[in-house]
Amino acid sequence: MTEKVRLTSSRFYYLETRKENFGRESMKAILFDLDGVLINSFDSWLVAFNETLEKFGKKRISKGEYKKKYLGHELRSTFGKFGLGDDAVEYCKTQFMNNIKEIRIFPEAKKILESLSKKFKLGLVTNSWAGFVHKTLEYFDLKNYFDVIVTGDDVEKGKPDPEIIIKACKLLGLDQSDVIVVGDERNDVLAGKSAGCTVVGLNVESDFKIKKLPELAKFIDTIIEKSRSNSQK
Repeated sequence: MTEKVRLTSSRFYYLETRKENFGRESMKAILFDLDGVLINSFDSWLVAFNETLEKFGKKRISKGEYKKKYLGHELRSTFGKFGLGDDAVEYCKTQFMNNIKEIRIFPEAKKILESLSKKFKLGLVTNSWAGFVHKTLEYFDLKNYFDVIVTGDDVEKGKPDPEIIIKACKLLGLDQSDVIVVGDERNDVLAGKSAGCTVVGLNVESDFKIKKLPELAKFIDTIIEKSRSNSQK
């Protein structure tokens, strides 16, 4: 894979990659969420979140409540619901980064990215902050698979707002209708659908639903065929 690095701004990291066989039918790119799709940092986030609440005089929450109400949401708005500000956000980030070695990459993630990167442009769209995202991608040697990376620091509103999806599509130079979004949370689905993309939900209802990431490769042809049929109606 031949690549060159270009900084589109102080906040954006962009990889221009020459790929063979680029563009199949109407679908030209796939945007992935990070946590819950490629890596699992749930336990690390839960510990950091509760340590932050306790530090600032708030009551700890249960695993179920965290997963249902706060997982995958932008930190500033999440802590705002507890009446906490940027000091809590920064403390939580620090606690989380102290446990980065506890994060696990899903065993099939790298193989899937390697395969799909030969056929499509790939992007990463995550509400997580840039420092964590780039450090994690470097730690697991994933960064070079992505043509564009957009984090929560790069947008005014994170998912479920479609801004992050639309921005990634613009950086790729593609219409949203030519892009597939893969996510594991309702926020991913809402953002992708609002942006006008086809959405594949990992254990969440969407245009297409898969139970495990390796199923994505099998669904690609089906997604392309459906997209082509819809465009002919």
